[in-house]
Amino acid sequence: MTVKAYAVTKAKGDFEPFEFELGDIDPYEVDISVESCGICHSDLSMVDDEWGMAQFPLVPGHEVVGKVSAVGDHVTHVKVGDRVGLGWHAGYCMMCDQCMSGDHNLCSSAEPTIAGRHGGFADTVRAKAPSVVKIPDGLNASEAGPLLCGGIAMFNPMVQAGLSPTDSVGVIGIGGLGHMGLKFAAAWGCHVTAFTSDSKRQEAIDMGAHDTINSRDPEAIKAAAGRFDLVLSTVNVPLDWNAVLSTLKPRGRLMMPGAVTEPLDINVLPEMMFKQLSVGSSPVGAPVVIRQMLDFAARHDIAPVNEHFPMSKVNDAFEHLRSGKARFRIVLDRD
Repeated sequence: MTVKAYAVTKAKGDFEPFEFELGDIDPYEVDISVESCGICHSDLSMVDDEWGMAQFPLVPGHEVVGKVSAVGDHVTHVKVGDRVGLGWHAGYCMMCDQCMSGDHNLCSSAEPTIAGRHGGFADTVRAKAPSVVKIPDGLNASEAGPLLCGGIAMFNPMVQAGLSPTDSVGVIGIGGLGHMGLKFAAAWGCHVTAFTSDSKRQEAIDMGAHDTINSRDPEAIKAAAGRFDLVLSTVNVPLDWNAVLSTLKPRGRLMMPGAVTEPLDINVLPEMMFKQLSVGSSPVGAPVVIRQMLDFAARHDIAPVNEHFPMSKVNDAFEHLRSGKARFRIVLDRD
């Protein structure tokens, strides 16, 4: 089968029409006819080869929504015509302790959708069956793509933290990730505080925050000492992490879905040791948690705030993302 796609042929290059061949489908594989695909900042990182793992020509796209067009002989949980989603992982080994325990996202042999294979900026994408999840009927499929990476990146830490609906949650950075964190935590029942600029205050409240803290005001952060059970940081720049830790309650957690690439300057004493605090992160989520997240989003009518571009305008969409003007996620729709 010939697949039509959009690819970059070098780091930081422009997208060009690209064709490639898919061989016969394996017994445990699924082909998805792509309807739409979100653009994640990870796609930009791969296009720019920031992580040194890009292979060119590169077809990005790992927030895929579409209909099943073919299934292998041993695939039973989806059938041709089902509307499904595909996120960061396109396959797992299915035999390691992590996979056998349901923690597929921790599989050391997990296959990224856009590394070593071609992703969703195409008319068809192929993946291993366990990584393909049904889109619930109650969810607006045209808006759901960013849930499959950005959304699960925010939802999974809440699950891992054993978050209670009576907990208090802070979200740092109200952008492509953070705005979904606000919506999830508010629907969970938590008291939600947005760490953001004053210019975004009303927008954050409209998306679920009960109050806000000016993230550029050290005194405002200091005044929040001991307030939060969980803080989710979505930024990729260094902050005063010790000040952030001071806002946690005893046994509180700072979870970092945002990919900070510089070492963290954190003091063990006094906050971390005396309050038994923890700092961590997590890679997206296992298929069962992705399904849980999609069901939760459908039940509570949660959708990302998206801007749409036709897939043929992928270069314009990436320029919009690079400019920092995206509000808040970008979705490419098949022309």
